[in-house]
Amino acid sequence: MRLRLVLGDQLSLPLSSLRDVKLGEDVILMAEVNEEATYVRHHKKKIAFLFSAMRHFAEALRSLGHRVVYVPYGCPENTGSLFGEVLRLKEAEAVTEIIVTMPGEYRLLNEMESWQDRLGVPVELREDDRFLCSTEGFQKWASGRKSLRLEYFYREMRRNHDILMDGDKPLGGKWNYDHDNRQSAPKRLDVPAPFSVEPDRVTEEVLALVTDQFSEHFGDLKPFSLAVTREDALKALDQFVAERLSKFGNYQDAMVQGEPWMFHSHISFYLNCGLLLPLECVHAAERAYFDGTAPLNSVEGFIRQIVGWREFIRGIYWHSMPEYAGLNYLSASRDLPEFYWTGETQMNCLHQCIVETKANAYAHHIQRLMVIGNFSLLAGFAPKEVSEWYLAVYADAYEWVELPNVNGMILFADGGLFASKPYAASGAYINKMSNYCEHCVYAHATKTGEKACPFNYLYWNFLDQNEEKLRSNPRVSMIYRTWDKMSDSKKQEIRTDSRRFLALLDGSQA
Repeated sequence: MRLRLVLGDQLSLPLSSLRDVKLGEDVILMAEVNEEATYVRHHKKKIAFLFSAMRHFAEALRSLGHRVVYVPYGCPENTGSLFGEVLRLKEAEAVTEIIVTMPGEYRLLNEMESWQDRLGVPVELREDDRFLCSTEGFQKWASGRKSLRLEYFYREMRRNHDILMDGDKPLGGKWNYDHDNRQSAPKRLDVPAPFSVEPDRVTEEVLALVTDQFSEHFGDLKPFSLAVTREDALKALDQFVAERLSKFGNYQDAMVQGEPWMFHSHISFYLNCGLLLPLECVHAAERAYFDGTAPLNSVEGFIRQIVGWREFIRGIYWHSMPEYAGLNYLSASRDLPEFYWTGETQMNCLHQCIVETKANAYAHHIQRLMVIGNFSLLAGFAPKEVSEWYLAVYADAYEWVELPNVNGMILFADGGLFASKPYAASGAYINKMSNYCEHCVYAHATKTGEKACPFNYLYWNFLDQNEEKLRSNPRVSMIYRTWDKMSDSKKQEIRTDSRRFLALLDGSQA
């Protein structure tokens, strides 16, 4: 008998480990284990989402005639680890081979590579071909390149999969419409309600379990309205295309207080656990363009996130691990403040983004990168702590997508492996792209002093502190020329304000 192990982020019927499964002969194992639920302090909503989605997927497999052994979290015999559950089933039945699709995290792959020796039966690790670029394909693309840049990878992906192409040229004449996708939101903006589903009996049971077993974890469990089946995930995709995609392009970088969902798709929950597949999302957006219901800048921007950024980031992860996890190019070492877990800070932009993360296990990419991430960079937080936070708090987070975004895009901890410069910005950027500053005790236009927006002086302090490593960067050198023109007294004000603020931050009083 062959054992097929399915992980919590592998909830796809076309999964490589299930492709040749034999009814009546093979057994499929799924397990809710403590080791995976607690290796970081995962958001309550994330745990509930995955446990419920796993249980629904197991029922879908059973409805197709498969034999599924499902081990719930509360099962008295549950060993608490994936290896323990595989071993337990192997000892109970005549398992001759174990087949599993490669996991999305290096720590788990590293462990699984030892299973064959430990279990005494063949263990086949199959490529996760739900992605559009294999790990081998990315290695070939990256080989010999001095720098790894998304734009060139993205173009190749578009060509390879014939996405938004007019022959061998990009549809509309341009590969990238990012410059058209940076509008700030107008005062009055009609944002559609996000997709939501009422919890069914299975989900209610999981919510009770999480309430009982994970009460100390971060985040609000209720209300819970995420899709937990493929059928509902497809409905979420359809609703995005019908109601949000047309304005997604213009306002994808905009932030509005009280509107955490904006015009984003909110399908990363479902893509990253396998309820949706990349090409079906891409083709749904393409159809909207050809049907005339969504403009090209919106459709291209959405598709770039999937076939460009998502695939690129995964490639970077497997190309660079395990060394990548320990990189700290800027030698950042400050501890994460308590308000990253509570949202209790006078900086309104951070307060809004963190309390929305706490409530929804979600924040859109500019909130993650240019508010929380930007502040993490300027304040010099230790990469390991920031990475663990991002992995814990978002329901779509797995290490393959989280770690390169944190170490590469947010903290520049890899020294610029794929980002051409640190994504540092002052309060002016946040004011331009949001209305957060209107409700803040700090003044975004004030550069120094106790009432000044901390992003303003921390921005220049960051450049000052990291001058030796950053001045030679072509995209940063021009900014240093502005710094050079500042008077010594102005520079001293910036340093003094930064020391004062960072001392408060270390005491979690910022």
